[in-house]
Amino acid sequence: MTATVANPLRRRAGTLDVAPARPRARVTVPLRFSDGYGTDAQVITFDGLADGREHLLLALGDWEGALERAAAGGEAPLVRPHSECLTGDVFGSERCDCGPQLREAVERIADEGGFLLYLRQEGRGIGLYAKLDAYALQDTGLDTYEANLALGRGEDERNYAVVAQMLAAVGADRIRLLSNNPDKAEQLEAFGIGVAERVPTQVHLTDANARYLAAKVERTGHTLALG
Repeated sequence: MTATVANPLRRRAGTLDVAPARPRARVTVPLRFSDGYGTDAQVITFDGLADGREHLLLALGDWEGALERAAAGGEAPLVRPHSECLTGDVFGSERCDCGPQLREAVERIADEGGFLLYLRQEGRGIGLYAKLDAYALQDTGLDTYEANLALGRGEDERNYAVVAQMLAAVGADRIRLLSNNPDKAEQLEAFGIGVAERVPTQVHLTDANARYLAAKVERTGHTLALG
């Protein structure tokens, strides 16, 4: 089961309704990765996000053309909601697959036109220190979900209302979702974002993250072909 955090939502006509967010600023940021790949992103910030956090939307490639094609009935833009992972995204930790997924997503979205949403939801929403506490429990034999529960937290406390708000604010009400996590698709549909297709990421398997990836498949139905 996925735990959610409190947020100002109302259930209406079978969907969850949130107040609209408003773009507040847009700036071009050149992205450069350690393997030499680079692209430019239009980084958009917002006012009025449901949880009050500083989430970012990175518009990549021909995102405006992708929106135009979708509005004309064509293929929806490719979108990845990516939860912040300091250890994986910044320090290259192999205990998870977050860093390689981020690198993969930026290039794939830039090639097709779409959006990467960088979400301040460290540790499936429990925070950095608690995530490291969960790592210590995993070293005793618990899986990633059991460790969160042992800390008195939910298996996954992330809520994707802010993703729906940001996508709606830039006119992306129908998307192709780049994710292995079925909960992301279910939540976004509930918040009124049409998921035209679920597109899996590659499998970034290492000796250090094998148990972690297996737990995601077994416990929450992630679409990962591990062997």
